[in-house]
Amino acid sequence: MTDNPAGNGAGAPDVLWRPDPDRVARSRIAAFRGWLRDNRGLDLPDYDALWRWSVDDLAGFWGAVAGFCQVRFHERPTAVLGNTDMPGTEWFPGATLNYAEHALRPGPGKDDQDIALVFAREDGHTERLTYGELRSRVAAFRAGLVELGVRRGDRVVGLVPNSPEALVAFLAAASLGATWSSCSPDFGVRAVADRFEQIGPTVLVAVGGYRYAGRAFDVRPTVEQLRAAIPSLCATVLIDYLGQGATLADGPHQVVEWSDLLSRHEGAELAFQPVSFAHPLWVLYSSGTTGLPKGIVQGHGGIVLEHLKALSLHCDLGPGERFFWFTTTGWMMWNFLISGLLVGTTVVLYDGSPGHPDMRTLWRLAEEHRVSYFGTSAPYVQACLKQDLHPNREFDLSGLRAVGSTGAPLTPEGFGWIIESVGKHVQICSVSGGTDLCTAFVGSAPDVPVWRGEISCRMLGAAVAAYDEAGREVVDEVGELVITKPMPSMPVFFWNDPDGTRLRDAYFDTYPGIWRHGDWIRVTPRGSCVIYGRSDSTLNRGGVRMGTSEFYRVVESFDAVVDSLVIDTTGVGQPEGELLCFLVLAPGTELADVEPELRAALRTQLSPRHVPNRFFVVADVPRTLNGKKCEVPVKKILSGTPPERAVSRDALANPDALRPFLELAVRAGAQHPS
Repeated sequence: MTDNPAGNGAGAPDVLWRPDPDRVARSRIAAFRGWLRDNRGLDLPDYDALWRWSVDDLAGFWGAVAGFCQVRFHERPTAVLGNTDMPGTEWFPGATLNYAEHALRPGPGKDDQDIALVFAREDGHTERLTYGELRSRVAAFRAGLVELGVRRGDRVVGLVPNSPEALVAFLAAASLGATWSSCSPDFGVRAVADRFEQIGPTVLVAVGGYRYAGRAFDVRPTVEQLRAAIPSLCATVLIDYLGQGATLADGPHQVVEWSDLLSRHEGAELAFQPVSFAHPLWVLYSSGTTGLPKGIVQGHGGIVLEHLKALSLHCDLGPGERFFWFTTTGWMMWNFLISGLLVGTTVVLYDGSPGHPDMRTLWRLAEEHRVSYFGTSAPYVQACLKQDLHPNREFDLSGLRAVGSTGAPLTPEGFGWIIESVGKHVQICSVSGGTDLCTAFVGSAPDVPVWRGEISCRMLGAAVAAYDEAGREVVDEVGELVITKPMPSMPVFFWNDPDGTRLRDAYFDTYPGIWRHGDWIRVTPRGSCVIYGRSDSTLNRGGVRMGTSEFYRVVESFDAVVDSLVIDTTGVGQPEGELLCFLVLAPGTELADVEPELRAALRTQLSPRHVPNRFFVVADVPRTLNGKKCEVPVKKILSGTPPERAVSRDALANPDALRPFLELAVRAGAQHPS
């Protein structure tokens, strides 16, 4: 690995943003410190001291979060922690509560007339719901679900875009103690069925159509097939999302129109079913690239505690703020975004393409709706950088104080673009976590600086470390990202994993009792972090290991390169394999135009070992439904693994992108075509 890939070549990288002392004094993390002094007798003067206490005294910290954030328990817990083993940690034994109650209960910023959500769709349709209106709709749909036979412990699933209806349906299900799960309507039939069928839902909530990139798509054929494929369904609630009328053919169970169901139950009473701390709130899914997606179950209490902590103390969100993250309902960031309601902030939902009609769309949204905290992905930042956009010259972003980035490591150049083209006053909140915990475990805080190319800190209550190959903690060296102590939002179980074997194999097979996440990380002496990509897709050249993110940073800095994928075939049947680089080139560009410069840049910026043996031009890089590059499946295909075992095509956003890799494997004699 390079010694200082995020920095300026010597020592610490430059500081791009420093906390304003006056703002810090008004922040919720400062208020939390004051609460700890007054109620616990703790003097924790800076972030490092607060973080160390939070991981040294888990019970003290999480109990304090519950107290400071005024978590409402119907039955009080007998302790903060029972069993502390991982997996199997027991949090707040004996406690009962409800997520939806915390999202909808009255409180600061949550009076009936306060704005709960702002919704914008790419075709110009907008909507605002006050907290009073949101409570009324949730109450009506809750009564509708009861009419359809939904009870505590049942599953309600949604094939829905990022819309008010999706939020209402989720909160209504959660209020009953039913378990929610959702997919974006652009998922294919098989991908949706692979997820929903395994959890046995009672009710399907679905749109009849959606819009993306200027086109309308009819979802009804998918819904019809799902109704036939999921025998547990008792009813389908159909949303006329595009206002053009939507009907379904007669089928195995009843179909109810969304607006009819709400109208029938207008004026229903809002109520909340108390459930145990670990009661299933929702089911999220792994990418499913190599088999059936794993159903990751998180509990009401764990999510309430974790999201209150993250949104209040780290994002500093609360009443008067507007919180946006570009996401779909098939990505965990939707679940994180809507939890803004827990802290009384206004959540901003957007449905559509971030690039339609152009890449300025989301920045227009930020101006129009006075977004305070703007969340996006690192690839979106890189795309804006490549197009030489300068949103701060075109839009009034004076209300914007933070830009969040996740989904991939944000490059140092991406950090620089945010400062120069969005605003020097803007805090860069680069974060990394996972669906597995439905949160970030490394991120930002209001009182920690932003160093170029680095994630500012380890999150409170997250005992993150880097381990070497011998399982020893290392500092300022790249190692396996591990979490050495439990967090409340870790999965309570995997669906259809009665003895916990799949869960243990997923996280605890390398270091027993220690969570291995599968990423490379470097933790600096300052406590900041750098993520280098997946550890199972490492570039290992002549004994020198490097994360793929460093490679992509160099290659994709070229305007001629639209996208790329790098595969090291070492360790897949040969001790020293080839390094292969696949490029998606800009229109009008030939490989001969760019290859010499690419080789020179990789040689000087990384090392001679990391210059690819061969370059290939492809039309597209295979990606999962959530936009992740398929490095490991492609590596398996090139090693000779039969494609049906290497990757599930239904888990890919663009399955046709696999063809060049299958053809290359055939030409190399690795496998027979399928």
